[in-house]
Amino acid sequence: MAAIHILQERKSQIYEKGTEPFAMTCEKHSLAGSVSQRACVFCGSRVVLYPIADALHLVHGPVGCAAYTWDIRGALSSGPELHRLSFSTDLREKDVIFGGEKKLYYALSELIETYSPKAAFVYSTCIVGIIGDDVGSVCKKVAEEKGIPVLPVHSEGFKGTKKDGYKAACSALFKLIGQKEDKSIGKYSLNILGEFNIGGEAWIIKNYYEQMGIRIVSVMTGDGRVDEIRRAHRASLNVVQCSGSMTHLAQMMKEKYGIPFIRVSYFGLEDMSDALYDVAKHFGDNPEIMERARNIVRNEINSIYPKLQEIRKSLQGKKAAVYVGGAFKAFSLIKALRYLGMDVVLAGSQTGNPEDYELLKEMCDEGTVIVDDANPLELSKYVIEKQADLIIGGVKERPIAYKMGIGFCDHNHERKIPLAGYIGMLNFAEEVRRSVTSPVWKFAPRKTGRQR
Repeated sequence: MAAIHILQERKSQIYEKGTEPFAMTCEKHSLAGSVSQRACVFCGSRVVLYPIADALHLVHGPVGCAAYTWDIRGALSSGPELHRLSFSTDLREKDVIFGGEKKLYYALSELIETYSPKAAFVYSTCIVGIIGDDVGSVCKKVAEEKGIPVLPVHSEGFKGTKKDGYKAACSALFKLIGQKEDKSIGKYSLNILGEFNIGGEAWIIKNYYEQMGIRIVSVMTGDGRVDEIRRAHRASLNVVQCSGSMTHLAQMMKEKYGIPFIRVSYFGLEDMSDALYDVAKHFGDNPEIMERARNIVRNEINSIYPKLQEIRKSLQGKKAAVYVGGAFKAFSLIKALRYLGMDVVLAGSQTGNPEDYELLKEMCDEGTVIVDDANPLELSKYVIEKQADLIIGGVKERPIAYKMGIGFCDHNHERKIPLAGYIGMLNFAEEVRRSVTSPVWKFAPRKTGRQR
């Protein structure tokens, strides 16, 4: 197998700890031709808003954009499932020439009459930005006629990175917040931001906080409801899980409504426990909340600890490569893998900022490769060189792992089991063990990088 080279223009976004001074470049557009694993602006906004289950989601653009992002989160709902239907205005050549505003108007009107949603989100795609459709005015007109919020999401794909899509989604969400009052919401209440209910994770996290005596006003956006989001400004605290996607919204809510926010992670024993303790500290005037949090942590860890120790024996000394969307998730995964006795030889993200990568550098061992906005060739190169036994990523990294002849763990949108919370840590450990120790790898020899 011939040696794999990286693109010269990408070198500033790759760093191997211990080899040279740290100077990581990030938050820039993907390099043309590098086949980046990062999604576009539209996709970034879609994955944030998609789990709102009683809203209509209409993609204004070619049908391919809607098909690409259909059911992309795998987000579960405890009630309505309107979000799982993927609607598109299906713009074609004629619409590009003459404009698609009429098509959008009639599509919106018909869909609202048919499905009676609580609100509607209209996503602008690249072609809409090019031809100049006034999506905002169409949304305003339909909202007045139908009596529900119709919110434009300015997510033209060429406008930036996936992170810009997060901001577009937050801006649309922010227009809903504050539209509904609920005086029954008391002091001990919070919103969960950046939790998307993959495999039912939001239900697990909500249960922990409710056991502590805290009311959950809204989850944005897993198993989300429009009316809950509209009254979210009444909560006393915002707890931000996926920091890359929702910190922007938390900052806007702090500026307008004075709601403080804390960043947490629900992955791994240490970070899950901190997520409960940090909330309890915020409501420090009620010591019973902290006592309940301690009881939850003690009971949950005691219930899974023996099984984790058994799994650790079969994973001790194995090597893992981590490449995920947000750097905050990478932090938790490094801790969780170390708890299982594994070494992290590659760590990267699609949307990390300079502070994230500085912290990642401090967490990683000597020789670990840190990468921003990687492409398949780069991931393959370092998996081979570092002799990783496992890749943790999303659906786009799965083929890389299998072609390399090593294990894979899906820690992104498409998985069907919860990996958050204490039971999620056990699920994660079991999945990693099954994948790394599977006998199938005897029939798919790993790539070594040696010339043949």
